[in-house]
Amino acid sequence: MNTYKQESHIRSLLKGISWRVVATTDTILVVLLITCLTGNCSIESAIKIGSIEFLIKFFVYYAHERVWQKILFNKLVTKKQTLQKTISWRVIATTMTFIISGSVLESFDQIALYIALTELFTKFALYYLHERLWLKLPLGRIRHFFFGKKK
Repeated sequence: MNTYKQESHIRSLLKGISWRVVATTDTILVVLLITCLTGNCSIESAIKIGSIEFLIKFFVYYAHERVWQKILFNKLVTKKQTLQKTISWRVIATTMTFIISGSVLESFDQIALYIALTELFTKFALYYLHERLWLKLPLGRIRHFFFGKKK
């Protein structure tokens, strides 16, 4: 288990960027897959949805990350807590995906719903793995020193 030490804002920003690269790639592929399967294949819509999500969700992700920073500060982070954080993010992000997809496709129909539901499963696994990886990275952790030794 890893202790969730205080993290810098830079770490949250870098983590947000790395997540948005992974998530946006997944979104573009999911939108392309779903639109092609429904006979309306559109790389333009896929890129537009992915781009809008990147911008909007980056800021929402950052806020989510800072809230969880306060919740998990100086605690051992278990796989269960990572799962809880993953679920909380998926509720927010999947809802946003449905709204963004419906807006771009100009219809809150089955296609927007299929995009959101497919992403729910793909990103659930990707987000959990991303979180576990970042728990191992020391980049951007704020260290507290006491007489030359780490506390």
